[in-house]
Amino acid sequence: MADEAKLLELKKLQVAYGGIQAVKGIDLEVANGELVCLIGANGAGKTTTLKGICGLLPIKQGKIRYAGDDITGWPAFELVRRGLAMVPEGRGVFGALTIEENLAMGAYARTDRAGVKADVERVFQLFPRLKERRRQTAGTLSGGEQQMLAMGRALMSKPRLLLLDEPSMGLAPLMVQKVFETVLAISAEGVTILLIEQNAKLALEVSHRGYVMESGQITLAGNAKTLLTDPKVRAAYLGEAL
Repeated sequence: MADEAKLLELKKLQVAYGGIQAVKGIDLEVANGELVCLIGANGAGKTTTLKGICGLLPIKQGKIRYAGDDITGWPAFELVRRGLAMVPEGRGVFGALTIEENLAMGAYARTDRAGVKADVERVFQLFPRLKERRRQTAGTLSGGEQQMLAMGRALMSKPRLLLLDEPSMGLAPLMVQKVFETVLAISAEGVTILLIEQNAKLALEVSHRGYVMESGQITLAGNAKTLLTDPKVRAAYLGEAL
């Protein structure tokens, strides 16, 4: 992968969380326009990796490069301004605020009012259900609707790179399908995506490339379709016997 094509690059990244070294020197790359997934069991260090990238946890060692710059240790608010947004596990919507107010919070760093208005309509096109409930408080929405809102709020910052942490967690199968259709639609618009997802099969099916993480280390990496047929991946994450 040529350097100019790399939007995100992790080099020997180490991140500690709660006194435990959860990420133990990983290398990972995401090219411009790619949809890359990071799969692994609970506790493998996937969420800690994302939090390290977006400035929510301190980096113990290693480097993070984004859009050609070393962003190791940069604060989260500065990264949002640079086009790096995260949809956290558990969604993290503002329950007392309406859908419209949550979307406005996603655009807090922007000053282009016309552009913000246009992007609200774009979010409503992606998620018509949110438009129907635009004045409803986020805390009264279903889990699937809250996931839609969390993704919509992240899109309001006009991200160049979107980090998605477990977008299908706790959702009904039909809603999972809708969420993944939206992930593909966002990717098709040119937004680069790094996806963490418990449903390894779905994640690999929609991604260009994938990484497998175990106990804080990357143990496999490659083309997503190749990983889907890898016997070890099938046995560990797809529930199939070797």
